[in-house]
Amino acid sequence: MDVGTDAGTSSSPSPAAGEPLPPAPGYGRSSVAEVLASSAAVLGVPGFTNTLKLPAAKRVCVVMVDGLGWSLLKQRSGHAPFLRGFLPAGRVLTAAFPTTTAASLASLGTGRPPGEHGMVGYDVLDPEQDKVVNLLGNWDPGVDPQTWQPCPTILEQAAEHVPVASVSLPRFEHSAMTEAALRGGRFIGATGVHARVGAAAEALAASPRMLMYLYWNELDKAGHKHGAQSAQWGYQLEELDSALKLLAGRLPADTLLLLTADHGMVDVAPEHRYDFSADPALVAGVRHTAGEPRMVHLYLEPDAGTGHREKLIAAWRAAYGRKAWITTREEAVAAGYFGPVVTDAVLPRIGDVLVLAREPIALYDTRRMNPSSLAVVGQHGSLTKAEREVPLLTLAAPAAKKAAGAHAGRGKK
Repeated sequence: MDVGTDAGTSSSPSPAAGEPLPPAPGYGRSSVAEVLASSAAVLGVPGFTNTLKLPAAKRVCVVMVDGLGWSLLKQRSGHAPFLRGFLPAGRVLTAAFPTTTAASLASLGTGRPPGEHGMVGYDVLDPEQDKVVNLLGNWDPGVDPQTWQPCPTILEQAAEHVPVASVSLPRFEHSAMTEAALRGGRFIGATGVHARVGAAAEALAASPRMLMYLYWNELDKAGHKHGAQSAQWGYQLEELDSALKLLAGRLPADTLLLLTADHGMVDVAPEHRYDFSADPALVAGVRHTAGEPRMVHLYLEPDAGTGHREKLIAAWRAAYGRKAWITTREEAVAAGYFGPVVTDAVLPRIGDVLVLAREPIALYDTRRMNPSSLAVVGQHGSLTKAEREVPLLTLAAPAAKKAAGAHAGRGKK
C-alpha cells in the first residue's frame, strides 16, 4: 500500500538535537515540479493546471540553471545586472528533496514529487540488486531508466499537442537521466553558451507554438570545483546573465521566458569535510550508505531491529547532533519530504536513517567514495534555505514586450 500524508499540514520531525527540521517542499503549490507543468497548461496541453498562474503565451522557454539558489543569486547579483532587475518581482520556489539534481530535474520533468518518480538521491539503494546505484551520471547497467522512473514526462505528453524541444549539451541527448526524466520532443545539442542561446532562439522563432527546456550546467560545475563564493562562480554568473539578456532580446514577441533552478549550494571548508566511516559506532549494522555528503542515506542490515536503529541514531546525534538533523525514513515520509505519496517501489530506496547537514559540513563514507569527492567545495542535498530555495524569474512575457514597445513608441513622439 502506498504511504501518504498531506505535506501541507503535517509537522516536521523534531530531532533530539532540538531544532526541528524545516517544512517540506511546496509540492503541488510552489516547487520546481510546477514549472514545466504550468508551462504546458499555458500552451493548452490537456491534463495540466497552471498552478503558478503564468501569463498567456504561444511559446514557453524554461531555462533550468543547475545550482542557482535564490540566496546565491541575491548575494551575487552584482555579477548579474540583467537578472537583478527581475528579482523584485521574482518568486521563491522550493527544490525537491533531497536538494540534488537527480531529484529536482525529475520533479521538473514529470511534475511529480520524488516519492512518485523514485529519484530520491544522487545515488541510492536498488533493493532488487541490493546495491547502491547512481542516478545522475553513470547509471548501473542493471537499472532501466524508464522502469526506475515510470511516470510519463511532461515533455512527452506535451509533444502530442505542441512542438517540444530540449536544448542542452550534446552528451545528454541519450543519457540515462534524460531517458528517465526529460524524454520527449526534439533534442537540440549545442556545446557552448552562445551556441545554446542561438539554437534556442532559432527554434523558438521557427515555430508558432512551442514548449522548450533549456539546460545550463556551467554554474554548478564552477560551484562544485571552486565554491559558490569564488571568482570563477561569479564569472559563470556573468556569462549566464549576458547570454540570457541576449536570448530575451531575440525572442518572438509572444514568448514567455522563465528561469528556475534545481537547488542552491553551500561552500564547505576542507576541515569540515568529515569521514564518518572512521567511527565504528556510526556504521555499526549499516549495510549500505548512499546519498550525498549533505544528505546521507543509511540502510540497515535486514535483521537489524528497532533497538539497533535507535542506538545508531543516538550515536549519530552524539557525534553530529549540533551540526546535522538525524531522522528516520518513517518520519521523513510522514512529514512529506518526498511528497504526499511514496509508492511501494520507492519506499525501500530511502534510507532507514537520514542525516541532513544543518551547518556547512559534508559527511563521507570513504570506504566507497572516490577520494576526489573530498575536494568538492560547493555542495547541496540538505534542507537549509541556501539549498532548498530556488528562483522563478519571468525574463520575458508577451504583455511585458507589448508594454515595452508601446512605451518606446511614445518616447519617439
